[in-house]
Amino acid sequence: MHQYQSLKVEQQGAIAHVMINRPAKANAMDEAFWTEMVQVFDWVDQTDSVRVAVISGAGNNFSAGIDLTMLAQAAGDMVQDVGRNAERIRRNILRLQAAFNAVDECRKPVIAAIHGYCIGGAIDLIAACDMRYATGDAHFSIKEIDMGMAADVGTLQRLPHLIGDGMMRELAYTGRAVYGDEAAQLGLVNRVYADHGALIEGVMDIAAQIAAKSPLAIRGTKEMIRYSRDHSVADGLNYIATWNAAMLQSEDLKLAVAAHMSRKPAEFAD
Repeated sequence: MHQYQSLKVEQQGAIAHVMINRPAKANAMDEAFWTEMVQVFDWVDQTDSVRVAVISGAGNNFSAGIDLTMLAQAAGDMVQDVGRNAERIRRNILRLQAAFNAVDECRKPVIAAIHGYCIGGAIDLIAACDMRYATGDAHFSIKEIDMGMAADVGTLQRLPHLIGDGMMRELAYTGRAVYGDEAAQLGLVNRVYADHGALIEGVMDIAAQIAAKSPLAIRGTKEMIRYSRDHSVADGLNYIATWNAAMLQSEDLKLAVAAHMSRKPAEFAD
């Protein structure tokens, strides 16, 4: 397995466990993080033996968001020309967005296991995941507003689909903290666990359940959910009809039916 500077990646059977690995810095997202996320999730997407990914944080936190030294460095790179500064900033924002687009666009389901701080850029990250689970003491905050800026890496675009427009506006305008139980009530996380150990155990069990299903069916389901989020019902129904015109001819369908009839688990090819 490739060694990364800001991430630690392990493949456990069909599950890729991606850990943000800067515990001494509360897993703040440094320069290397943004490049490595694209690389790791390209690997997850392209590796057939990986069927699902889990993202967690090493140490006491999921992530405290973007490393502020990156912002300071960006400010130091400014030149006299406003137009060139604007172009440089825009290109950099698009580069950071690509890190979380890689999660959203990955063909495999991605599950976030959240404990401790999950603030600023970490909210952008978990909003790009398929599902989110947390400990009761997990601390969520759209912190960008307290930094004098609008969140620009996906929170404002993805979070309304998870918790609704009105609540997203409240959290984005105030920056107030939300903890595990309230996050579950809002629909931000699916379930709350007593502690970090129980969280990882529970999330890995869910990941294993997903990994046992037909990988074609799982990837098709994710594709349809993502497409339907951004298109009309009519467009989504048309797309699934075209998709399944091909996918219903897969051997996985026959294996699944046979397994159901025999009451034995199916073994699907990668």
